[in-house]
Amino acid sequence: MSIAEVRNLRKEYPAFTLQDVSFSIERGRITGFIGRNGAGKTTTIKSILNLVHPDGGEINYFGLPLAGHEAEIKKRVGYSTGSVSWYPRKKIRDIVGIVSKFYETWDEEAYRRYLRLFELNEDKTPLELSEGMKVKFNLLIALSHGAEVLILDEPTSGLDPFSRDELLGVFTELKEHGVAVFFSTHITSDLEKCADDIVYISHGKIVAAMPKSGFATEYAQEGESLEDTILRMERSWEHA
Repeated sequence: MSIAEVRNLRKEYPAFTLQDVSFSIERGRITGFIGRNGAGKTTTIKSILNLVHPDGGEINYFGLPLAGHEAEIKKRVGYSTGSVSWYPRKKIRDIVGIVSKFYETWDEEAYRRYLRLFELNEDKTPLELSEGMKVKFNLLIALSHGAEVLILDEPTSGLDPFSRDELLGVFTELKEHGVAVFFSTHITSDLEKCADDIVYISHGKIVAAMPKSGFATEYAQEGESLEDTILRMERSWEHA
């Protein structure tokens, strides 16, 4: 079941254009948004959250258009860039005390459950957290206000292999509870480990949006890994 649908999204900049981007995000599935740096991943994510204003296209969540229902929709959506830039010197418990007041749907029981799952110490400040723990803190906030879909921009970038693997495990656990996870990455091994679906973008255009197994069937050559396939396809665009 589609929790979000993006149709013919367009965003134009002087040196870059996002062209007719279309894909869907499914409930209880992990979707990896893959593409090299500069391919349009962050522009797409900011556009579907109206953090930048698209020049065209349709964006729907839960069967509702984002335009006209943004406040209602964003109560059910969690977004993270992986960094924590607000209140860097306040303790986590104090930050949560402030943030929770903004959400009518804040669930203290869920907060405590994910606090234990992520092994976060409420007495620490964001400045004292590792990069992996910062990502988990952002996820903690999103999940504690009942987010049904997580939209994450490069959440594993800069993490050590152990922290990355741990975070991917969290994604898998969340999908088992019906949460949709949509995360951008340029690290193909992350997709190999946990993705159900792949949205592949190159030079501002969607090349493929389908289940990971279907992507391998349609695009991979014999003996290729996912990384091999995408590298070969990227080289073909460069020489086209």
